[in-house]
Amino acid sequence: MESSLEQTLQDGKLFRQLNSLIVAHLRDNNLNQAASAVARATMTPLNVEAPPNRLLDLVAKGLAVEKDEVLRGISSSVLHDLSASIPAPRTGAVDFSSVQETKGSSKSFPKHETRHLSEHKNIARCARFSPDGRFVATGSSDTSIKLFEVAKIKQMMVPDARDAPVRPVIRTFYDHLLPINDLDFHPQSTVIISGAKDHTIKFFDFSKITAKRAFRVIQDTHNVRSVSFHPSGDFILAGTDHPIAHLYDVNTFQCYLSANVPEIGANGAINQVRYSTTGSMYVTASKDGAIRLWDGITANCVHSIVGAHGTAEATSAIFTKDQKFILSCGKDSSVKLWEVGTGRLVKQYLGATHTQLRCQAVFNDTEEFILSIDETSNEIVVWDALTAEYVARWPSNHVGAPRWLEHSPTESAFVSCGTDRSIRYWKEIF
Repeated sequence: MESSLEQTLQDGKLFRQLNSLIVAHLRDNNLNQAASAVARATMTPLNVEAPPNRLLDLVAKGLAVEKDEVLRGISSSVLHDLSASIPAPRTGAVDFSSVQETKGSSKSFPKHETRHLSEHKNIARCARFSPDGRFVATGSSDTSIKLFEVAKIKQMMVPDARDAPVRPVIRTFYDHLLPINDLDFHPQSTVIISGAKDHTIKFFDFSKITAKRAFRVIQDTHNVRSVSFHPSGDFILAGTDHPIAHLYDVNTFQCYLSANVPEIGANGAINQVRYSTTGSMYVTASKDGAIRLWDGITANCVHSIVGAHGTAEATSAIFTKDQKFILSCGKDSSVKLWEVGTGRLVKQYLGATHTQLRCQAVFNDTEEFILSIDETSNEIVVWDALTAEYVARWPSNHVGAPRWLEHSPTESAFVSCGTDRSIRYWKEIF
């Protein structure tokens, strides 16, 4: 009897914790109506406190444990080896909720040193860091993918290193027929995906030393311009020449299209698609200049910011870590910060010309700074995210402006990819 009562009390406590996490999760993802409904039904305070993305973290950990031994057929010993010494992610230091009222002096962006890492045989078109920051991959017009180990890059950059020359490229993959447009890493396993002009998304397992070819292929109907893994790793979004993102189930390869879309003109090809931190939303940046926000569960279009970059192409769009804002870049030479809940323009970052290349604007790892390209001066431009003042302009050291910038999610370092075929790594000087 006593043990039964104790069990009932424990169950009640667990249900209260679960309800609190659900309410906090819905509220923090701007699903206020749903959060209010659950709060009322479960008698949970709407303002309950919970660490950001706590529910998602717990679910992800549970699923990872459940699927550990079957992840893409990769042995647990390999996974253990590749997941060793993963650095804890650095949390964002900027409160964007008060960004419009921000006044005062800008912060100084730390000085960086740069090193030429490698060259493709043709234009280096894109790059992506792994979620833990331990690897970075680059894709090229030569149809190859190069995978770098960041620890080896750092070793290569140590002054007066007396050991044998370090080779930071640990894998090279060849399996596309046309130029590669975008890359992404699986959030839990040792898999890279690539989207290319040959209408395919290909899966590469970098735990296998001798593998040069893809072990799985999704055949799309269009040029695949952008790819993004869902945080669970079970779904992939593909932005293509088609105006609606293609959602693929990783296990079945079944493709889904949104049934509820706004009217999109003939020039609605998607330049970039990116999931939010929790996967509850995704954003598309289109050639027609629009930024569109989509519900990650229903795939309904929540906001269409038509003419976000005038009549010029919107070339990139990414979420802040708290999922409350979107940073976009366009060929109108502007970088803009938008509020997710209202679609309202909050900040503009001006002073860098980009009208030709499909370049990105990216946050640094703490979201205190924004980086992009000035094509005319061939410089990397850095703004203070809160004040919108540019705080640094550095020669890119590429021959011609870089085509792509990608910042590490875990430390003060980034890569630049050039039309000169080269890849450069930039890291903070301490």
